[in-house]
Amino acid sequence: MAEVHRRLVAENNHTPLASNVAVTNFADVRRARALDAVQIVLCDPHYWGGLRQVQHLSHMCGVLDTGLSMHSNSHLGVSLMAMTHVAAACPNLTFACDTHYPWQTSTDEAVAGGRIPFENGCVRIPNKPGLGVELDYDRLARGRERYAKLPYRKRDDEADMRQHVDPNWKRVLPRW
Repeated sequence: MAEVHRRLVAENNHTPLASNVAVTNFADVRRARALDAVQIVLCDPHYWGGLRQVQHLSHMCGVLDTGLSMHSNSHLGVSLMAMTHVAAACPNLTFACDTHYPWQTSTDEAVAGGRIPFENGCVRIPNKPGLGVELDYDRLARGRERYAKLPYRKRDDEADMRQHVDPNWKRVLPRW
């Protein structure tokens, strides 16, 4: 990725490159910085081990002069609020966070009162304990029932890519 960035991206524009797949653990951050592979680490508090770990990542990115943002694509309101709180607690998280939350259906939301509102592209931090939201336990139970009926439990990107893109495609996580 670093070589592709140098040859194809960096030579022709000055837009920082962000990735949520090239840098996936703390050891990758230093190496990615040394290679100038990415300028912005896209973290996910679930994948990186929780809110406190993202705070540690924020400090590390600050020391290494590397940008930080968040990406999450499959979350509901509770998760969105976790991202919101950790973003507010990370002074080095200076790039806008990415979320697919606005495109998910409201029928899946388990937060009491419905979907978390966005105002001018931002989510307000509530003045309530914890993450500032309450759960609608009836909706949560319905979500659990729907989940129990799913025929699969693990996402299989490799099978989808082989079926729709390239029959020889293989998922290889980047390692330096």
